[in-house]
Amino acid sequence: MRTQDYQDTDAPLFGEDDDTSTLRKSKIRHPLASFFHLFFRVCAIAVYLLCEIFSSRFIVCMVTIILLLSCDFWTVKNVSGRLLVGLRWWNQVDKDGKNHWVFESRKTDSLNPTSSAEARIFWLGLIVCPIFWIIFVFSTIFSFKIKWLAVVIMGLVLQWANVYGYVRCKVGGQSNLRNMAKNYLGVQILKETMRKTMGP
Repeated sequence: MRTQDYQDTDAPLFGEDDDTSTLRKSKIRHPLASFFHLFFRVCAIAVYLLCEIFSSRFIVCMVTIILLLSCDFWTVKNVSGRLLVGLRWWNQVDKDGKNHWVFESRKTDSLNPTSSAEARIFWLGLIVCPIFWIIFVFSTIFSFKIKWLAVVIMGLVLQWANVYGYVRCKVGGQSNLRNMAKNYLGVQILKETMRKTMGP
């Protein structure tokens, strides 16, 4: 049985000090985290696209891509999410053997707000790169490169796991996701009704 917990926290993450006087004036306060947030995932895509050009050894390419994907998953889940947008998620097993998914976000009124530039880097990198892996899945199927299918599926799964986790952190629990979907659907129905009743 799985349960979900959603928590707001204003505790410092990764040793950050809550004193705003220590914050740098630059828009990107965590350049290393921002760099490595994109580095591993872009490198995995680049190696996948270029490995057959530079190397005919499938095993070497496969292992390199899997290592890059694993490093990316760990970095995004454990470092860049905390530092760049103040979000974190994880799974823990209690003493009864039950899984608990925990989704946390830094409180919006925290003394240590997130940078808008870092947030853009985080969300663009998080969402755009998995789209490439979706394309790669279809391209391997349609081009009959079945040996690459396991690699691209692994890329898709690892990157979409982080997307799911961080979207859940951002919007709250599952009920909030349902409410967002209902509200969006309601607004669309209202707009359509208004358009039909008001005429062209």
